[in-house]
Amino acid sequence: MKILRVIIMALSFLMTLPVLAWAEEAAAPAVDTGDTSFILISAAIVLLMTPGLALFYGGLSRKKNVLNTIMCSFIALGIISIQWAFYGYSLSFGPDVGHFIGSLDWLGLKGVGLEPNPDYAATIPHQAFMVFQMVFAIITPAIISGSVAERMRFPAYLAFILLWATFIYDPVAHWVWGVGGWLRNLGALDFAGGTVVHIISGVSALVAAMYVGKRKGYGRELMIPHNLPMTVLGASLLWFGWFGFNAGSSLGAGSLTTMVFVNTQLATAAAMLSWVIFEWIRHGKPTLLGAVSGAVAGLVAITPACGFVTSMSAIIIGFIGGFICFFSVAIMKAKLGYDDSFDAFGVHGMGGTWGAIATGLFASKAANELGNDGVFYGNPDQLVTQLIATAASWAVAVVGTLVLLKVISLFTKLRASDEEQETGLDFTQHGEDAYTEFVSGSPFGVDMTAGGAPVGAEKPAF
Repeated sequence: MKILRVIIMALSFLMTLPVLAWAEEAAAPAVDTGDTSFILISAAIVLLMTPGLALFYGGLSRKKNVLNTIMCSFIALGIISIQWAFYGYSLSFGPDVGHFIGSLDWLGLKGVGLEPNPDYAATIPHQAFMVFQMVFAIITPAIISGSVAERMRFPAYLAFILLWATFIYDPVAHWVWGVGGWLRNLGALDFAGGTVVHIISGVSALVAAMYVGKRKGYGRELMIPHNLPMTVLGASLLWFGWFGFNAGSSLGAGSLTTMVFVNTQLATAAAMLSWVIFEWIRHGKPTLLGAVSGAVAGLVAITPACGFVTSMSAIIIGFIGGFICFFSVAIMKAKLGYDDSFDAFGVHGMGGTWGAIATGLFASKAANELGNDGVFYGNPDQLVTQLIATAASWAVAVVGTLVLLKVISLFTKLRASDEEQETGLDFTQHGEDAYTEFVSGSPFGVDMTAGGAPVGAEKPAF
């Protein structure tokens, strides 16, 4: 009987092994296919925002510079993707070093696999989180190109966006979003990139515009957009992609995602109406360019707050954001006299600054219990935290951009010559022409025996 009891106990133990193994497997983070699908789709439509930005800026340029303008955004898809995979992601989100930067433990995406990283997202593969953050890193330096368009040499621009992503974007992303980052530890709220994306790109844009100098003929020659329908198409792609930008930052499909989606739409609509109203009052006529500019201003303003505020607060943030950006573009720029070609600072710098501060005013734990209350919900300390985050973002953007431009200028010229600007950067920087015209003897408008150069134009010396 004793032997029988031992046999029965042994069999019972063996039968429990599959159950124990299942329990151990269940305890590990599991990939949720719904959340993963949502994040990958969000990443794809955020990726589309960079070509959208290219068209937005391209339509605002003069036709002799449209290809160069588009290229300055499009090239970021290549440069920043590779930078992110090699070391950018590790610097931004890797294991913390002194609350300032991520380590290089994830160099070359080492250890960034298909299992979730619960420090950032417990229901999606680590690589899904990585690629979602990649598309943010791509569009951010491209925003800066709008401030120096039509006069910055392309080789210098390439060096600038690579260095800027490394020494400005990656550290600030770690400060705000990385586990252990000092602004995250401080309690700064930035749901989708007010400080990380818009403040640092917009403020860097202002510094770059002033450092490189004004376009030849600025203030004396008429410099109007050559193709507003192209700009509207670009703005529409930005608006569409921004739902992935903001709603995707919830890192899952659920009720929070829905709130963010609604807030993004309402704030954008309010800012568009705000810009048009104030433009109509000041200039006597509403413009299509004003409507699309206002929409982008609203998208920027709501970005840091979208996951922390109620719908009515989103409308207020958007409406005030539209006015602030209109004032910055239509009045402040003219008063101060700087040449921010396509208003990267006026929209992204000022809109992002307002959005970060507004988060400290309107944030509510009733909207998102993982956030915090702001001033209007009894917690003025959150506004102080937001001001610290805003000031830190401004400081690193100003100082870092000045240093980078100075270093680059020691190796190559930043500014296209007056002759290059007169001819147009499409031809002088790329040897291309966006709008070829009929020339006698050449049905395509180019002399095919001259290497495809426009008839009568000299070949650029590289």
